[in-house]
Amino acid sequence: MVHAGMSAHDVHWLCVTHFHGDHCLGVPGVVQRIARDRVRHPVRAVYPGSGEDYWRRLRHAAAFADTSVIAEHPLSGELDGVGPLTARRLSHPVESYGYRVQEPDGRRMLPERLAAHGIRGPEVGELQRTGSVRGVTLDQCSVPKPGQSMAFVMDTRLCDAVFELASGVDLLVIESTFLAEESALAKEYGHLTAYEAGQVAAEAGVRRLVLTHFSERYGFDDEPAFTAEAHQSFTGEIITARDLMRIPVPRRQVHTPVK
Repeated sequence: MVHAGMSAHDVHWLCVTHFHGDHCLGVPGVVQRIARDRVRHPVRAVYPGSGEDYWRRLRHAAAFADTSVIAEHPLSGELDGVGPLTARRLSHPVESYGYRVQEPDGRRMLPERLAAHGIRGPEVGELQRTGSVRGVTLDQCSVPKPGQSMAFVMDTRLCDAVFELASGVDLLVIESTFLAEESALAKEYGHLTAYEAGQVAAEAGVRRLVLTHFSERYGFDDEPAFTAEAHQSFTGEIITARDLMRIPVPRRQVHTPVK
């Protein structure tokens, strides 16, 4: 977190995909940093309910002045409507979840339409709050502004939940543990290939694809092979992730109607 330039006060959610060590052993440091820095706002911790014992060990892995701000949400199935978060059960040898974050849709005000109707100053805010001012409706002066979305899909085979989480997202961060030549091994151990990651992005209509979670059998010199393989099934933008990389969510797509 220090190297990433991230404060414990920036954390509002802890989303644990599953309790294999490479996906959960960072929990104690994050929890204890939240406590030490005296974070005051609620932090929601979401994790597979079948791993409750593992969560307890991680949550209290060492002696420290505990914090009460962490609200625990063990999962035992689908999760919808907890803030912006959706969770779906994936296909892995242990209980594993993928997550989707969806920003609410909004409206973009059109200055030329507002001017044409003589709406200015405080009336603009009233129009946004109430939906109409002096008989002029919000629809007449604005266009839909879709909320941004991203999905985080780690260890899994291809399954319906992967496509559901990724459907239409602006940013998909997804595992691509193996190259296609090891597809049998990927399926056996509950992982995806780079080609399958690209397939998900293509079928789900993803705008920006981020590949990560590469098997240790591959080195940095193999990164171009992952990108090339994913491009066989997905023609959009692909980024190969590195530690501490910052990847922005693509800008919103807002379509102004033609007069």
